Amino acid sequence: MKTALTIAGTDPSGGAGIQADIKTMTAHGVFATCAVTALVAQNTTGVKSIVECTPEFLAEELDCVFTDIFPDAVKTGMVSSAPLIRVIADQLQQYGAKNVVVDPVMVATSGDRLISEDALETLKERLLPLATVLTPNIPEAEILSGVSIADTAGMEAAARAISERYGCAVLCKGGHQVSDADDLLWRNGAGKWFHGRRISNPNTHGTGCTLSSAIASNLAKGRDLDTAVEQAKAYISGALGAMLDLGRGSGPMDHMFALRGEFVE
Repeated sequence: MKTALTIAGTDPSGGAGIQADIKTMTAHGVFATCAVTALVAQNTTGVKSIVECTPEFLAEELDCVFTDIFPDAVKTGMVSSAPLIRVIADQLQQYGAKNVVVDPVMVATSGDRLISEDALETLKERLLPLATVLTPNIPEAEILSGVSIADTAGMEAAARAISERYGCAVLCKGGHQVSDADDLLWRNGAGKWFHGRRISNPNTHGTGCTLSSAIASNLAKGRDLDTAVEQAKAYISGALGAMLDLGRGSGPMDHMFALRGEFVE
């Protein structure tokens, strides 16, 4: 069985963060391991508080995974401080991690800020250059590129700037009233659009976490990047299309919409 590691914060409500990552990886038939960066008290209505792991403890978590169940792919999510980002970058380099998917989480679906300014600079300097692919949404792409995005041309300019600056592929995610459900993958000086159908579902808690984990899962299974993105988008569409409706805010998707078997009923 292929393996994937998620390095991210928690979500007690189960729709985002490490909980969503593990569900997504499991739904893709990949064995999920994890390293917790922070305990996040949140639900579908917002973030209440964050308690970070110490850099020393995060390093030990990563050592435990890499020296025992080496991951075929790695996904990073919410990392809110510079010292933690430095630990992750050091460990990824030390162990020669492959298929690194970086979801540059900066703001929660609820609008809560999840990263400090100094951590953002460290993210740019240390972690982004190690990525196989980055998966920013429109606001994140604007921050990373310095380009204002109001249309598809803006997405292309931002994705190109980020890819050239950090030397990696960039999946600039549509939405935010810019390009419906179409995403742009930019790499090696060229872009490719992945078209999707917008699903009228207000429950989008954890979509970014889920998409990046689905991409990592597909890369872990040996898919090329184009195929990994295409299949991840299909999975997101299915999870949203299941129309799960939980919570009082922007609720979670049904990560297990395709799960069948004797233990389900």
